[in-house]
Amino acid sequence: MRLRKLFTLILLAAVTMSGLAALAQSDKKPAMTSTAIEWNSTDVKTNANGSSRKFFEGPTATLGLLECHASTLMPGATNHVILTRPHDEVIIIKEGTIEAFVTDKWVRIGPGSVIFNAANVPQAMRNVGDVPATYHVVMFQPAAVPKKTAAEK
Repeated sequence: MRLRKLFTLILLAAVTMSGLAALAQSDKKPAMTSTAIEWNSTDVKTNANGSSRKFFEGPTATLGLLECHASTLMPGATNHVILTRPHDEVIIIKEGTIEAFVTDKWVRIGPGSVIFNAANVPQAMRNVGDVPATYHVVMFQPAAVPKKTAAEK
C-alpha cells in the first residue's frame, strides 16, 4: 500500500512539473520578425519631461529582449536621475543638444551622436539646449543561457 501511495505521489509530482514547464513555455512571446515602422504610426505618450514613442519590444531569434523607443526631452529636462541599469543600450541623438552622464562625467553631444550605455554603469541625460531634444534608444538583453548540467561541466 505504501508503495502505491509513493508511486501516486511521484506520478502526481511529474505531471505537475510537466504542466508548469508547458505553462512557462506558453508565456514566452514569439521572436520578432523583420519590420519597418513609420514615425507617425506610433502612439505618442506625454510625460512631465516631454514625450516618448515605443516602436517595438520583444525577443528575437538571438536576443531575450530587444526594445526600441524614441524620447523627446523639453529644454532643461532630465530623463532620470543618474542610475545604473542591468542591460546595455545604444542611444542615437536625432535633434537637439544633450548632456549625457557617461561613466563619471557629463559629455555634450548633438544630432547624429551616439551613446553606448554599458550594463551596470551610471548614466543619465539632460537637454541643455533651447529646443526639444529627441533621441532613439535601443535596449538589448541576451537570451537566458541554460545552466550546464553536471555532465557538461
